[in-house]
Amino acid sequence: MAQAEGYKNGRINIILHENTRKDSKEPIVKKQTKQTRSPLEVIDKEFASFVGLDDLKTSIKEIYASILINEKRKEHGLKDTKQVLHMLFKGNPGTGKTTVARKLAKLYHDMNILSKGHFIEAERADLVGEYIGQTAQKTRAVIQKALGGVLFIDEAYSLSRGGEKDFGKEAIDLLVKHMEDSREDMVLILAGYPREMDRFLTMNPGLESRFPFILDFDDYSVDELLNIGSRMLGERQYQLSKQAEWKLRNHLSRKLREDTNNFSNARYVRNVIEKAIRMQAVRLLTLGQIGSKDLIILTEQDLLLE
Repeated sequence: MAQAEGYKNGRINIILHENTRKDSKEPIVKKQTKQTRSPLEVIDKEFASFVGLDDLKTSIKEIYASILINEKRKEHGLKDTKQVLHMLFKGNPGTGKTTVARKLAKLYHDMNILSKGHFIEAERADLVGEYIGQTAQKTRAVIQKALGGVLFIDEAYSLSRGGEKDFGKEAIDLLVKHMEDSREDMVLILAGYPREMDRFLTMNPGLESRFPFILDFDDYSVDELLNIGSRMLGERQYQLSKQAEWKLRNHLSRKLREDTNNFSNARYVRNVIEKAIRMQAVRLLTLGQIGSKDLIILTEQDLLLE
């Protein structure tokens, strides 16, 4: 397993978006014919549009390989080891946590790990009630809806923000119970800011040990953000002029230096691009004639950066 911080207390700690070593030696699988795509190649294709995430891709390949080998072990009368896939995602906004969770739901269904492969996103208001008995009812309803798929709870630390007497503690206890009871047909992913997640885990002893995968989503580099922006523009059939690209590069470099606590990574780049497209539209309406190149190029003038 690709590890950035090592194997500790039965957990796998993975850091995403960093330049790490190449994939480790892949498990041997049945040789594919030319007409049949390797399952490992399918995973590569599913994540081809993702910038970075090399360690995540390696981890998914290893999970699939383990499932395949478990089937082989059963065929030979050997004990199989059940995969527990509950995860913790730590990262700032816009680093891909929700997008990756959605993709995992589909992949785990394709791997026959999850029976439905749907994605359920929940927050505190979906789980925690205002009076005695309501929290259990709401939390069980969300869990029931998530069976067969991935239950994703962003800003999970909000469940314990009210102290010992808060009903959020009851929601956490119910989630922990169903993590064990439904482990073979539900994956629970808790996500949030790194510091807040660490504090949340400290306040709930024993919770962290129930998550065998801890994924740290690092902030993107300037080059990665420009790559993401280029892909977003390409999907919309736009591109930046050279001057606009340099303006954006310099701006992102400054944002990463000065505003690390509030910077929203890929989400910020998306907002900049969408604003630039609107500004281009306004600018083009002032032209006498509009050519096809005019419709494609976003200029330095179109980039309004704060």
